[in-house]
Amino acid sequence: MEKLLGLPIDASVHGAEVDQLITWLHVLMAVLAVGWGLYFLFVLWRFRAKKNPTASYEGAKGKFAKGLEVGVALVEAVLLVAFAVPAWAKWTQEIPEETDAVRIRVVAQQFAWNIHYPGADGVFGNTSPALVGPTNVIGLDNEDPFSHDDIVTINQLHLPVDKQILIGLSSLDVIHSFFLPQMRVKQDAVPGMRIPVQFKAKMTTPEGETWNIACAQLCGNSHYRMKGYYTIHSQADYEAWLRDNAPEPPAPAPPVEPVAADEPAADGDTAAADDHPAA
Repeated sequence: MEKLLGLPIDASVHGAEVDQLITWLHVLMAVLAVGWGLYFLFVLWRFRAKKNPTASYEGAKGKFAKGLEVGVALVEAVLLVAFAVPAWAKWTQEIPEETDAVRIRVVAQQFAWNIHYPGADGVFGNTSPALVGPTNVIGLDNEDPFSHDDIVTINQLHLPVDKQILIGLSSLDVIHSFFLPQMRVKQDAVPGMRIPVQFKAKMTTPEGETWNIACAQLCGNSHYRMKGYYTIHSQADYEAWLRDNAPEPPAPAPPVEPVAADEPAADGDTAAADDHPAA
């Protein structure tokens, strides 16, 4: 069905549920399109001017049309209640504990994705809106010792396979939409909010392929340029990537030379220490 509908490859654990919902929605829409098309052709023939020279202003009185409308509404309710709502509740309410997940922050801006990794210590350095600038888009506090090993990339997201991923999604300016097609993940990034996004990849990115991070929300006049890339690694390759991209540790502060205290003058040296002794 993925090929029939033109869907990208499903590389996430929860992707089958999303694809099932998409499939049933397309089946319903196909039935409606064909049904209404045939009905339209029937109406053109049944109520043609030759057979009905005088227009009828009363409309159809049969129960078929009303029953059909009720049936369509029931099918839509089933799709919503039985498929969409449970899936949405699972992905938004069953958030994994931070200690059980690989934590990453994603900060959207016009027109790029800024990715923040906590580094080897597993702790994010402090960030502050007051520190945001052209060279520090996420507002990372470089004075915070926990920030020294943090990794920040632009439009490059790297993740391990078979690990629960927990992304803290936020926006620097306007509403964006964080879309990972192969992960079946799409979530708006809203200014002033940090929204949790969780998923688990079940396969690595095939060699030679490039998976895109798309912005699925019109976010400005250069929206078309807001495209990033993400890669799903094996655990070993992911750890190697973290080591290779870790920043250089800050240079240690130079040692402080101790300052010698002034020594008091010995007895009898007062005259020698005086530049102008009394006559």
